Amino acid sequence: MTPPPVDGDVNWPQQALPPGASDPAIQWQVARDLDGVEDWHGLRETTRTDGWCSDLLTHRGHDGLWADGLYGPKWTGTFYTLQTLAALGLPADDPAAQSSTEILLDRGVQADGQVSLWPSRTPDVCVAGMLIRTATAFGFRHDARVALVAERLLAQRLPDGGWNCQRARSGATHSSFHSTISVLEGLAAIGTVDQDGSEFLLDHQLFRSHTTGAVVHQGLLSFSFPRYWHYDVLRALRFFADVGWARDSRMGDSIALLRNKRGRDGWWRLGRRHTGRTWLTMEVGGRPSAAITLDALRVLRWWQGNDGMGPGEGTEPASG
Repeated sequence: MTPPPVDGDVNWPQQALPPGASDPAIQWQVARDLDGVEDWHGLRETTRTDGWCSDLLTHRGHDGLWADGLYGPKWTGTFYTLQTLAALGLPADDPAAQSSTEILLDRGVQADGQVSLWPSRTPDVCVAGMLIRTATAFGFRHDARVALVAERLLAQRLPDGGWNCQRARSGATHSSFHSTISVLEGLAAIGTVDQDGSEFLLDHQLFRSHTTGAVVHQGLLSFSFPRYWHYDVLRALRFFADVGWARDSRMGDSIALLRNKRGRDGWWRLGRRHTGRTWLTMEVGGRPSAAITLDALRVLRWWQGNDGMGPGEGTEPASG
């Protein structure tokens, strides 16, 4: 029987590798972020022609869209396919990804900086935040449209510090985990570590009600990949790790949860797959997951090596 990993073990497991561990999108990130390999660029280049990224690229239409849609159908439309390619680390200068990102910016960003990728033109802050992050991943960090979207998002903050995409639809007054993390990640991608939004998550201990202390929803404790717009505890922890946030006791329960979810074989399991169409099945729910394990180990290395740095004083974000 394989002995369980010892407490503090933050190394990439070497036994019982799941199929996803052999994909170049995983391998290049493990090489860079866990193994300390300096020349990881060649591995990253192979994502263009092999594995998950290559597979997704084959589904791109001649018009630059996936599934003939800007946003939908979920999750095969252009928006979420590009988001997944960015998360997998397709090189930023990929011409197909850049051309399709240009289409999203051109058709989705309104004159006032709000974002809508559907006929109703109802704006959505969650999508706006995700668009900034994807656009930045493919070379548009300094694009005027990205700056305009970011400026508008900061003006749409709710009084409790975060954001909620339902504000424009139903007048929501309390921030949402899902919307807030999407905006925080987008702002961080262009170099802005938002204090108030981060404090909103921390005040909720990343998954608890600020009034009762109860778990807001069990789904927040289940780790998924790709996440799309969905929030979970690992996604939040990864954000704080990427921006170099100082260790905070309000993350303690989340770190304990993360450690407890590790299997005896050293791998974390994929908790759930979000309902919708997909171009491919990267990993199977309930089975060992290379993508989840990679993020979990990044977080634990940050947590165990955190020396009290303040937000924004750590390393560059690990993705992209």
